[in-house]
This record gives sequence, C-alpha cells and structure tokens, in this order.
Amino acid sequence: MSVVTDVDHQTEHGYKPRGLLRWLLTTNHKDIGTLYLWFSFTMFLTGGAMAMVIRAELFQPGLQLVEPAFFNQMTTVHGLVMVFGAVMPAFTGLANWMIPMMIGAPDMALPRMNNWSFWILPFAFLILLGSLFTEGGGPNFGWTFYAPLSTHYSPDSTALFVFSIHIMGISSIMGAINVIVTICNLRAPGMTWMKLPLFVWTWLVTAFLLIAVMPVLAGVVTMVLTDKYFGTSFFDAAGGGDPVMFQHIFWFFGHPEVYIMILPSFGIISAIVPTFSRKPLFGYSSMVYATASIAGLSFLVWAHHMFTTGMPVFAELFVMYCTMLISVPTGVKVFNWVATMWRGSLSFEVPMLFAIAFIVLFTMGGFSGLMLAITPADFQYHDTYFVVAHFHYVLVTGAIFSIMAAAYYWLPKWTGHMYDERLGQWHFWCSVISVNVLFFPMHFLGLAGMPRRIPDYSIQFADVNSIVSLGGFAFGLSQFIFLYVVIKCIRGGAAAPAKPWDGAQGLEWEVPSPAPYHTFTTPPEVQ
Repeated sequence: MSVVTDVDHQTEHGYKPRGLLRWLLTTNHKDIGTLYLWFSFTMFLTGGAMAMVIRAELFQPGLQLVEPAFFNQMTTVHGLVMVFGAVMPAFTGLANWMIPMMIGAPDMALPRMNNWSFWILPFAFLILLGSLFTEGGGPNFGWTFYAPLSTHYSPDSTALFVFSIHIMGISSIMGAINVIVTICNLRAPGMTWMKLPLFVWTWLVTAFLLIAVMPVLAGVVTMVLTDKYFGTSFFDAAGGGDPVMFQHIFWFFGHPEVYIMILPSFGIISAIVPTFSRKPLFGYSSMVYATASIAGLSFLVWAHHMFTTGMPVFAELFVMYCTMLISVPTGVKVFNWVATMWRGSLSFEVPMLFAIAFIVLFTMGGFSGLMLAITPADFQYHDTYFVVAHFHYVLVTGAIFSIMAAAYYWLPKWTGHMYDERLGQWHFWCSVISVNVLFFPMHFLGLAGMPRRIPDYSIQFADVNSIVSLGGFAFGLSQFIFLYVVIKCIRGGAAAPAKPWDGAQGLEWEVPSPAPYHTFTTPPEVQ
C-alpha cells in the first residue's frame, strides 16, 4: 500500500495547548488516547494491589491477614477494576490514538463526546472504590454479582456499585459510537474496507458488540437495584421471580464482553507479527471474516457458564457445540499468525516477544476453554481454580500482554524516542516467567477440587498456593519495570525515525515521530 500524505507539523501550523486545562478540555484524539492509557495503567496497578491482598491471604491455609468479608470485597472489586478499569479503557486508548492515524482521519468523528466519554470514567471508579470505605463495606458478591447474593445478602453500598456500572456503560457506548462513525465516515480516499488494518477491523466489530451488550448489563444491574431497594422480585422465587434468570441475562452480556476484551488484541497481534516477520499478514480476508464469526457466535454461547444450573439437556448440548464451534475462527487466527511467521525474516524485539507469548499462552487458555465447554467435564471444573486459571490465561497473557506489546510497538511513534530495549526484555522475561508460575499451577488446584473465591482452604493445597502467591508477587513487581521503561522513554532516549520498525506497513508510519498534534490537514490518498 503506497500513500501520498500531507502532514501538519505542529511546529508549522498546529497549535498545541498546554497546562491542566489542555487535558480537561481536550478534544484531540491523541490526548484522549493518552488519558485513557494512563488511567488504565493506574487501574491496573490498583486492581493488582487487590490481587496481592488475595494472594497474601492465600499464601498459607487459615485466616492470616484479612477478614473473610473484606476478602470477598477484594475479589469482587479486583475483577470489576481489571475488566472495566484496566483492559477496556486500555483498548479504547489504543483505538483513540491509532484508528484516526491508521485510516487517514484528522481526528475522531465526535471529539467533544470523546472527551466526555473519558472524563466520566474516573468518577465511576471513584464511586466504586469509595464504596469500600462505606459502613458495611463495598460490593462483596463477586464481579458477576449473582442474585440473591447481590439482592438479599449484599451491603448498602450496592447502590453505589450499580451507579458506577451505569456510568462505565455510558462511557463504553459513547466510545463505541465514536469508533463506528469514525471508521465509516472518515477513511482516507482509497482506503476501502478490505484495505483497513486488522486493528481497525477488530475494533469496528468490538464497537458493535459493545452497543449490543452494554444495555443488557444496564438492564440487569437496574433489576438488581429495584430488587434490593424497591421491593420488586425479578430474581426472588418467593415473589414469582427466578434467580437463574439473572444468570441468563448477565451472561448474555458477559460472554460477548469476553470477546470485547480479546478482539482488539487480535488486531494488535495482526499488526506486530507481520512487522517483525517482514512479511504481509497471511490470509487477511479470512482474519476479517473470522473476527465477524467470533462476534456472531459469541451471542450463542452464554449458557456455558451455567451448565450446573439444571438446564434441559438439549440446551446444554446446543451451547456445548456452539462453544466448540467458536474455537474454529479463533484457531484460524492462530494458524494465520504462525503462517505469517513461517519462513519470515524474524527479529525478536520486545513487541514481537510479547506477541509470540500471546499466541502460545492465549492458545493454552483457549484449550482449557474447550475443556470447560464439555458439559459433563464442566461439572467437575465449575467454580474451581481451573476456571480462574483459564480466564486469567485469556485475559492476562491474552489481553494484558497484547496491550503491553502495543505499548512497546507504538511508543516510538507516541513519544519520538526509542524505549530501552534491554529493560524491555527484562520486563518481558520477568513477566512471562512469573505469570506462568502464578497461573499454571491453578489448573492442578482446580482439578484437585479447590473452590474459587475462598479465603481459607484445605491443608493439601498449601504448597501449590504458596508457589502461586510467589508468582503473583513477582508478576506484580515486574510491572514497575514497565512503568520505568515508559517514563524513561517519554523523558528522552534515542530519536525515533518515522518508521522505527523496518517491516512496518500502514499510514501511521508515514507521519513523523512523535506524531504531530494534528496529523492530517488534508486526507492522504491510499493508492
């Protein structure tokens, strides 16, 4: 793909405001992307601190450090912060930064709404985290807030939890609308649908998923609110309701949500692997169709979270086969990445290391997901640490690793400096070793029968839990290397050329590094 660009250099025309007001009032997609990314990293460290409380308590059997009630609050808020505060805002930050540059757009289509969609997020999380300090404590019913735990047995702070979830949902929907309008309306001349970078495609599909499922989440949290405070009985059998209905509604949101947190990862890996293999992506069109297939099938598999609720056998079989079917388009992606690397001229800079780790470890998470899809086997695995291992392989070595790969990949473009490669390698190896020490033994804990979300456990699980906790502390500490690398890169370093990676393709590599405040005064022509 060749391009003709006309770049607005900030030194010539582009006015770049300064000071605190710049960040409060900005409508620039790069500023808003930066805000999202820093907010996400702050929430990642916050949620990580909660995980450290959990792992410190589980280091040995018996109640060591915290009360069981506070332990339940930590498991709940850890999950909510990591899903809605770390992973999703990080992908939204990457979308804000990169999508306009990748499609040759001057900015996001709805810049004022873009500012608003970010600035309501910190307030949502202040409300959620503030609930921990209320009388009776914060939410303690798991991030899935199953009824009747969240309706009959929850603290008074449940109202704050519901309010914060609503604000997060509003932010997500506004961000998704912005992405869709931008991609549909602001593509550069010649940028046809099948020339879009995979990252743009995966985000377009993700945005439609967000608009489809966020209202479902809003509906179910509102029903929880009215059951608890206003005397309704949506989920109370005594009043004609059904607690299992909660699970159906929640997981109809919750399973597409899992793909909302992994589809942009596929786009990131599909950008990085061809760059460091110095080959075009193998099977581009099949990757696009696989992304759409995953999104469509994600609406048919919600009940695989509910095999033990006593569903009819026909329903369990249908969901089991659909869940197995969704592994096919996912497998297509893995094979295409491997085929891209096959006989390529590979080099192993930090983004590529994280991308390869993603492919291997996400695939492991996918295989344990296939095990969970088998209905009779799931009766053994359900609510054990096997499930915890499975979804952390998908969301930590999947989503989080891809976000780190993206940060290293685009840092030179964002800052104008090359990051410290040696420190980046240290971060990678510390992370990849410790994350496997942390999560891999959990499979065996689960197969041996250790239930999840408990502050105390039987003595036979003690040795493995102490190893897992050590891996957790090491993984947490490793992320401070990442923080240091990013700050060091922002403050200086070797000047980055417009195209720091010799295999990189795409419009974002046609503009100087750092990317100018206003990228394109006139749209580039894609030839």
